[in-house]
Amino acid sequence: MKEKITEKLLLIEDGAEALDFINRKNKNEGFVYKPKVIFLDLKLPQMNGLEVLEEIRANKSYERIPVVIVTSSMEDSDIETAYELGVNSFIAKPVDFSEFVATIKEVGTYWLRINQHQQKA
Repeated sequence: MKEKITEKLLLIEDGAEALDFINRKNKNEGFVYKPKVIFLDLKLPQMNGLEVLEEIRANKSYERIPVVIVTSSMEDSDIETAYELGVNSFIAKPVDFSEFVATIKEVGTYWLRINQHQQKA
């Protein structure tokens, strides 16, 4: 039986825009949105994924939201820095698109269905 993730997914391709969105500094003023999990690539325009991660972890409202880095970078320094900044998981992004989709489904299923974590209200 295939597990289907039914949660709403939002794709934001810019680090600064991602922070604006979760900090409600855009057209969605007043819209309360607390993601269940945040997937980050390291190579984002405006702010890279590590900078976004650092900002997320500095915000007490988001300290319990799982953050997963999915990236093509396997630099030891990137992995070490990500964990120092509080990432929950660091995953190598498969080059093949179908493998990428399968990986995201597996990781999404884990963080959204299998893993039990408590978010602060």
